[in-house]
Amino acid sequence: MPNVVFQSSLGLLLGLLLVACAPTTPPTPRAERPTFAKDGTVDVPAFQLPPSALSSPQARAAQAQRFHQPVGAPDLTIDVTTRRRGLEAMMAPRVARMRELYPVDVTEQEIAGVRTRNVTPRGAAADPERVLINLHGGGFSMCADGCAMLESIPIASLGGYRVVTVDYRQAPEHRHPAAVEDVAKVYRALLDDYAPGRIGIYGCSAGGALSAQTAAWLPKHDLPQAGAIGIFGAGAVRFMSGDSAYVAGYIDGSFPPPPGPGESRADITNGYFTGANLDDPVLSPALHLEVIAKFPPTLVVTGTRAMDLSPAIVTNSALLAADVDSTLIVGEAMGHCYTYQPDLPEAQHAYQETVDFFREHLR
Repeated sequence: MPNVVFQSSLGLLLGLLLVACAPTTPPTPRAERPTFAKDGTVDVPAFQLPPSALSSPQARAAQAQRFHQPVGAPDLTIDVTTRRRGLEAMMAPRVARMRELYPVDVTEQEIAGVRTRNVTPRGAAADPERVLINLHGGGFSMCADGCAMLESIPIASLGGYRVVTVDYRQAPEHRHPAAVEDVAKVYRALLDDYAPGRIGIYGCSAGGALSAQTAAWLPKHDLPQAGAIGIFGAGAVRFMSGDSAYVAGYIDGSFPPPPGPGESRADITNGYFTGANLDDPVLSPALHLEVIAKFPPTLVVTGTRAMDLSPAIVTNSALLAADVDSTLIVGEAMGHCYTYQPDLPEAQHAYQETVDFFREHLR
C-alpha cells in the first residue's frame, strides 16, 4: 500500500512540474452560459462531452468506436419486415458472443397459445422452484429473437434460472393491450407450476416498460402479483419523456430529441399505442400512487446517457413514496440498454445484480 501512495504522489508532483514548465497558452474562451426563457425553457450552448473518466476502459474504448458508426434512429420509412431482419442481423454477433460467455440451452415452447423460449443454464438443472419471464425490447415492433436472447442468456446462465422469454404480439400488426395480454396468459399458465412469489418478470426498453405495465395489469385483472420485477432501459411512465429525452438526444444520438413546436417525429413503436391514453394507470403507473403501491420489489436499471434516465428516476421515486422496495442502478456514461454489450464491465455488473436481486426476492 505505501508503494501505491508513493507512486500516486510522484505522479501528482510530475504533473505539477510539467504544468509549471509548459509554455503559456491563451486560455480557451469560456462557453456561452445557458439562457432561460420566461416559461423556464433553457437555451443550452453547444459543448463537448468527453468519455467519462469514471467509466471502464472497455466503455471508453466502445465510445471511441462510435466515430466509425452512424448516429441516429433507424429509417422508419423502410417497411417493418426489412427493419426486423436488419436488426436481427445486427444483433447476431452480440448474441453469439453472449452465448460464448454464458453457455445456455434454448428450447421452443408454446404456452397458452403464445410462442416462448426456455433459456436454461447449459448442461445443468434450472432452479425447480423459481422462474423468470423475460419481455424483450424492440420498440413494441421488433427484436423478438436477438433482444430476447441478449436479455435472457446471462441471467439464465449466471443465476441457474429457467428464463421464459415471451414473443408477445407487436405493432404494426397489433395494438396495446395485445402485448400485456400475452404476458398475462403466460404468467397465468406458469402459476400452475410456480408460486406467484417465485415468478420474476423483467425486460429492457419496450420490455422494461411492459414489465411495469404487467405489474399494474395483474392486480387489476384479479391475478396475484409477481414476486419481483425488473424495469431496464425504461420506466413506469411514457417513453421519451423528461429531461433525459433531450439530453440523450444530443449526447448519445441513439434516439433523436423530442420534436420542437410545429415539428413531428415518426413513431418508433409503429403505432402500437395508437388511440391509447399514455397517462393511463397501466401505461404510466408511476403517475398513480395507488397503482404503483401494488408493485412487488422492483429493480430499475438505466444509464447517465440514456434517454430512459428520467423515467427510471421518476419510477424509483414513486416506488419509494409508495413504500415499495426499489433498487436503482445507474451506469456511468452508459446509454440505452447498455446491458446488450456483453463485454462491458458495467453490463456484467448489472447481470450479477439482477441475479442477486431475484435470488433475494423470489422466496
